[in-house]
Amino acid sequence: MNKSDINVLKTYFKEPKNIVFVAHKNPDGDAVGSTTAMAKLYKKLGHQVQIVLPNGVPDFISWIPGADEIYRYDLQNIQSKKALDKADVVFLLDFNALHRVGDDMQKGLEAFKGDFIMIDHHQQPDDIAMVTYSDTSICSTCQMVYHYMEAMDLLEELDTEIATSIYTGIMTDTGSFRFPSTTSTTHRIIADLIDKGAKNSDIHNQTFGNNSYSRLQLLGKSLTNLKVIEDCKTAYITLTQKELKQYNYEKGDTEGVVNYALSLKGVVLAAIFIEDIDQGIIKISFRSKGKFSVNQFARTYFDGGGHDNAAGARSTLSLEETVAKFVSLVPEYQQELLTSYEV
Repeated sequence: MNKSDINVLKTYFKEPKNIVFVAHKNPDGDAVGSTTAMAKLYKKLGHQVQIVLPNGVPDFISWIPGADEIYRYDLQNIQSKKALDKADVVFLLDFNALHRVGDDMQKGLEAFKGDFIMIDHHQQPDDIAMVTYSDTSICSTCQMVYHYMEAMDLLEELDTEIATSIYTGIMTDTGSFRFPSTTSTTHRIIADLIDKGAKNSDIHNQTFGNNSYSRLQLLGKSLTNLKVIEDCKTAYITLTQKELKQYNYEKGDTEGVVNYALSLKGVVLAAIFIEDIDQGIIKISFRSKGKFSVNQFARTYFDGGGHDNAAGARSTLSLEETVAKFVSLVPEYQQELLTSYEV
């Protein structure tokens, strides 16, 4: 953060404010971790706070401290709109464009008359905030929350619950600290979070060690559906709505499944295509190793974006047509894929 923005924010929050914290639709660990950490922080500082998310928190991260106090815009629409109406400022966390919250909530945020503050690590943020703290080199928004607290001289407020939220967001967005964006700085922050009371083993077990039987069956089906384009070092997974229903799909059940495709020896580009009949779209997650930018690929062809090695996207074509489009595009990037990642 630059000194000018820090001074603006320190002055801005000298007086009590009504604050709403918002993250993207289909929130992940980083979204829930960053919103709960920031809400807890500003509540301790004497402000009125409320988290409003577009839809529900997945079960595997519903244990995060403060997650049970979140308003869902889709189901608690009246309460959510009242919170936004009363707010002086809205923090936009872990997303950088209002369309990421979905059409209905996007309209509510576009009509908001107060100030926006953005903290996010995705590429190409929209110019919509009074203060934008954007850094695409940082592994997670939760790590940015820690840096925000540090810059604002608020680390003394870091307690066990805030540390737990931040730890969870960093852990989930770095693939348990194995992605290249995990730096020595990240590990030093993690050490401080543990010192402040974050129980690393418990957090990992609560997040990844409570799979339902049906979720593991769905994972098995996903791996059965795995296809490989060997000459382009590419692998992809498909899941139909019928398959999701067969295995009692719940929100969050497909989190991280695309990484199994990326874990195949020799693969540098992976994708998962999930049919969502309710929204009338195919939800897509891309992952890559090395220099191949799935952010650019997703933006160019599938109305998406994110990071160079991890991006989300969507398609309004059928599942078969979406996959066919992907398969037809991949050979155009064969040379880039073959030289993207060298062990």
